[in-house]
Parts: sequence; C-alpha cells; structure tokens
Amino acid sequence: MPRLLKKVRGLVFADDSDAASLLKFRKKDRPLKKFTERELIQLESEIGATIFGEKPAHVTRREFFNLDKDTWIWYEEVSDGKGGRQELTTRYEIQAKGILKIQPNYQYTYLEGAELQNFILATKEYYERVSRQLYKKDPQTGQPL
Repeated sequence: MPRLLKKVRGLVFADDSDAASLLKFRKKDRPLKKFTERELIQLESEIGATIFGEKPAHVTRREFFNLDKDTWIWYEEVSDGKGGRQELTTRYEIQAKGILKIQPNYQYTYLEGAELQNFILATKEYYERVSRQLYKKDPQTGQPL
C-alpha cells in the first residue's frame, strides 16, 4: 500500500483491521435490514451533513457520505436569494497516489495540506457518528453498543 494511503488510514483508524471493518457494513451485519442500501446511504448522509455544523441560511441542502470503500461525496445546494439555486457535487476518490478531488468542469486535484487534514478529520468523525447513531456500534471495536 502506498505510503500516503497508509498515513491517511493511520490517522483515521488505530490499525488497518479497524479500517477494514469500518469501511464496509455488510448487509448481514446491519441492524437496519429493512432499509435498502440507498436508504441507508441517505440516512448516513444526513448524519454526515451535521459534521460541518449548522447550515448557513443560503444553504438549502447539504450531504456528505461514503458511497463505497473508495468514494466519498460532498453535495451542497445553495439558494441565490432570487429563487434560483446552485448545486455543487464534489467526489473524493481514495487512490494509491492520494485522495483525488473531482469537481464539475473537469477540475481534478489531489488533496494536500490543510484540506487533506480536514478531509481525514471529517471522515473519522463520519465513521464515529454513523457507527454510533445509525448502526449502534462502537466505532473502535465494531461491537454493539
């Protein structure tokens, strides 16, 4: 595994076994079996959106979620005050080279510096909140609360 990815996972998880267990919630392990995968992603997204504090007045919708083990999505819908709205979807792909940030109009950059650190902190907080609030599991051990 490339050094950067090991460093990122090391900052987010105590060890790789924690990362592997938390990166995927298998269907049979979910206490919320009655929900579809898409519905669970929506529930996770609602929790993920709270990580960044209260929405400013002009923000009408905000989502942050883990689509799969290598993909994160940030979505924000903003009102322009004149009845119009703007949407921004940012996709983060975990790659061997680093974390690739993909935005509209073919804007591709790898995270670095403070932006990388903030992403790592956000994903760690996401795992902790989703594990506890939605799946009712201890984020460190994966055991039921």
